[in-house]
Amino acid sequence: MAEWLDTISTHWFWLSLGLILGVAEMVAPGFFLMWLGLAALIVGILDYFLPITLAYQVAVFAILSVLTVFAGKKFLQDHPIETEDNKLNDRGARLTGEIVTVVEPIANGNGRVKVGDSVWNARGVDAALGARVKVIGADGAVLLVEGV
Repeated sequence: MAEWLDTISTHWFWLSLGLILGVAEMVAPGFFLMWLGLAALIVGILDYFLPITLAYQVAVFAILSVLTVFAGKKFLQDHPIETEDNKLNDRGARLTGEIVTVVEPIANGNGRVKVGDSVWNARGVDAALGARVKVIGADGAVLLVEGV
């Protein structure tokens, strides 16, 4: 490799890469890029204080990337993100209590209902087309309904 690469102050590259990866994490969150950004920031700080070659910087970045990703995964497993809304990502449970309209008659316990601008499979009491039913729960993507 060219000798001039060893004389370049590469810590600015690593610090910039770390910040760019941090911004990318904010734009497209996924709890992955921030760990790579942290590894790049650490390499930038190490490069500032220690005279290490570019090859060692890349190797340290690769090792730190793996370590920070696994450390982040472990941290998130030990400290799960909690919310007060226990139905946050459960659309069917969020619909519990809603009054909906039958768009395909519920016969023998199965039919379809309209919720907002979408149509859901429904299971429950038999109901005619246009009848109003109440959502009492969900079984996966099937709404459980009862008469009102």
